Amino acid sequence: MKVVIQRVKHSKVEVDGAIVGAVQKGFLVLLGIEEFDTQEDVDWLSRKIVNMRIFSDEEGYMNLSLQEVNGEILLVSQFTLHASTRKGNRPSFIKAAKPGFSNEMYEKMKAELSNQLGVNIQSGKFGADMQVSLLNDGPVTIVLDSKNKK
Repeated sequence: MKVVIQRVKHSKVEVDGAIVGAVQKGFLVLLGIEEFDTQEDVDWLSRKIVNMRIFSDEEGYMNLSLQEVNGEILLVSQFTLHASTRKGNRPSFIKAAKPGFSNEMYEKMKAELSNQLGVNIQSGKFGADMQVSLLNDGPVTIVLDSKNKK
């Protein structure tokens, strides 16, 4: 399981011209799921996301977590995070999980993030053609892979 965390001043997801999810200060989290991901991956990544200290404190150091700044999360499924570009110029997505399993794991991640943060998680629409917009704050972008915990 891979995530790209972008610290944002605001972000939103639109499907067919309608806003389906939006946040102010917080994270836009892009989530890529592989077929061998488990609840352990969900648990580890959700803890990392909620506790990631990448908001500035009074002295300007990245020292505060999402919880400490009352931030929000916009979670968006993105299978293209598992693109393989080793051969040729057309990416292969063979490592990305099939839609049924991906949706199940996406919903588990959404529920776990909500449980840990104590608020509802905004989200995109799984499997839809989404338009994602954001104002990256910093910019700060962090990539995590649950298969590379060490």
